[in-house]
Amino acid sequence: MDRFALTGAAVFDGETTADGMAVIVRDGLVEAVCQVADIPDGMSRVELDAGLLVPGFIDIQVNGGGGVLLNETPSVEGVHAICEAHRCFGSTALLPTVITDRPEVTFAAIDAVAAAMAAGVPGCIGIHVEGPFISTARKGAHDPSLIRKMTDSDVDRLAATSVRPLLLTVAPESVSNEQIARLSGAGVLVSLGHSDAEFERATSAFDAGARCGTHLFNAMSQLSHRKPGLVGAVLERDDVWCGIIADGHHVHPAAIGVALRAKRGVGRVLAITDAMPTVGVADDVFWLNGRRATRRDGKLTLDDGTLAGSDLTMIGAVRYLTDVVGVPFEESLRMAATYPAQFLQDHARGRIEAGRRADLVWLNCSGEVGATWIGGGVHRVSAS
Repeated sequence: MDRFALTGAAVFDGETTADGMAVIVRDGLVEAVCQVADIPDGMSRVELDAGLLVPGFIDIQVNGGGGVLLNETPSVEGVHAICEAHRCFGSTALLPTVITDRPEVTFAAIDAVAAAMAAGVPGCIGIHVEGPFISTARKGAHDPSLIRKMTDSDVDRLAATSVRPLLLTVAPESVSNEQIARLSGAGVLVSLGHSDAEFERATSAFDAGARCGTHLFNAMSQLSHRKPGLVGAVLERDDVWCGIIADGHHVHPAAIGVALRAKRGVGRVLAITDAMPTVGVADDVFWLNGRRATRRDGKLTLDDGTLAGSDLTMIGAVRYLTDVVGVPFEESLRMAATYPAQFLQDHARGRIEAGRRADLVWLNCSGEVGATWIGGGVHRVSAS
């Protein structure tokens, strides 16, 4: 039996922050959150140097990291490298993301994630398939030559996959409501994105079973006073979640603030990274469907200037939301951990409480990630 107590740091459990608390971990799960004075005699202790212990971050959109892009390396080794790169920045669970590509690449990525989950690769909890069933009008950095409409055989093949959660980004222009309903009925989480759909079409897709909007504001029809677009449809619905890229490049901080105030329903906006291979490495160049992408001043673009994902980390998103947008720190942490777990219907993560997985992040006194635990297994970080 592996049993120890984490002490010395304040604890944010997903709801409130308390001092003088200990988190007792037993066999990879949180056994209890208690007063330090109530730790059983003789129990092994891990003393943290002040700071804050928080639930592990959950990122639902991660294209790459550590020099690896999932599209280019759809293997267990590639998945492991991506998860390891982001763990250093507080992501203890994530959905490796494969973007628009040939069917053989898409399904190789799904198979790789299935194998990684079976092998217990720390941090890999599912997959996000972003495209190819999107709109060329809102393609962003996706290769237009690979974008296509969904067929019923595509639905059959995706529904038959074993990986869950499987988050699938589609545009209503490229799928039917009947296909969305079938996918949703098979346990696929359908998200709307890279779409120029009008408000009414988007709303009907949500009625059919879509549950999320992919990277709000980016690559979607915008909100105007007579045509609310996909942005308006996402903000209007109290049963729809959305991710947002809080990096200072994708969305103006004022727009993030407006969205947070406008979004109906509590806790429906999730911090995501949409990260690319540059995270965790010094190399500033990578290739996306044969096209060069370059990092300059923390911004990733194709040679034509199109944004190509982000260089963001989850701790970076938390800092930006708090320091720039003005979101209360505890709420930023919920956007990075608690709300993503709720969206994924993952009852094992997102909070620090008895019975949940010991997926934890220790933020030191400088607010940097000092250590992470995934299922109780520790990884020390020298700097974030």
